[in-house]
Amino acid sequence: MSTAIEAIGVGKRYGRRGAAVLEDCSFRLPAGRISALVGPNGVGKSTLLMIAAGLLRQSSGRLTVLGAAPGETRAKIAYLAQGKPLYPQLSIADTLRLGAELNPGRWDAAYAAQIVERGSLGPKAKVRSLSGGQRTRVALALALGKRPELLLLDEPMADLDPLARHELMGTLLADAAEHGTTVLMSSHIVAELADTCDHLLLMGGGRIRLGGGIDDLIGAHSLVTGRGDLSGYTVVESRASGRGRTALIRRDGPLGDGWQVQEPSLDELLLAHLRSPDAPPLITPSTTAGAHRTEVTA
Repeated sequence: MSTAIEAIGVGKRYGRRGAAVLEDCSFRLPAGRISALVGPNGVGKSTLLMIAAGLLRQSSGRLTVLGAAPGETRAKIAYLAQGKPLYPQLSIADTLRLGAELNPGRWDAAYAAQIVERGSLGPKAKVRSLSGGQRTRVALALALGKRPELLLLDEPMADLDPLARHELMGTLLADAAEHGTTVLMSSHIVAELADTCDHLLLMGGGRIRLGGGIDDLIGAHSLVTGRGDLSGYTVVESRASGRGRTALIRRDGPLGDGWQVQEPSLDELLLAHLRSPDAPPLITPSTTAGAHRTEVTA
């Protein structure tokens, strides 16, 4: 299985005395996956995406994109920043023409124009006159019109209404399926992740705390309710529930009597790990960086 991104011991701090934003961050993102990058604000998600896009340099460690340094593969990468920076004085038509000039040999003008037209946007409209959601559509048209092998998205749908979000996510999924595009997307919308992503990277403390295929990660956990001893299990989170307790645990072995067991939802899995930043990390084998490869049975 080929690799889209591999990070080995990546660290990033701003200034000599600045706090570390990333610290010993290691993971592997297999090519062709649609991966969610989640975590609390300020945990380093945007910094990691900018390093992968070749816009920042890490302070330590090694990161490769499509088998090379990020700057060497920039033509194959599209990056959509959270602020969706566009030139406000340009029209939509001029913006798309700029995309064609900056991406010779890779630009799909018809596809970019189609994404814009689906939003009922006139080509003469100035960028400064567009709403936040309309700017997102134009920015996404620029990114997808490049026909990238790797698409990096920083909170791409945050300013869209549910209908526009559903339509644009459908466009993104169709493009990824047709062209095998790898997508790494930061997002806080859990329902959006469950419906669109097949891979997860959860950040905490400047590194990856949970990484792998979503089905594999869910399958590695159990949500248990009842009374009894859990001292022999890896407990991610435990809380009182009636006369017993409810806990999210790793499937380390069979449970004794007195426990009701069910598979957690993605929402339950994410919230438990977000509320328990000291829980032991779990990186599945397919997502473990080569130089740090430790087999974890999921």
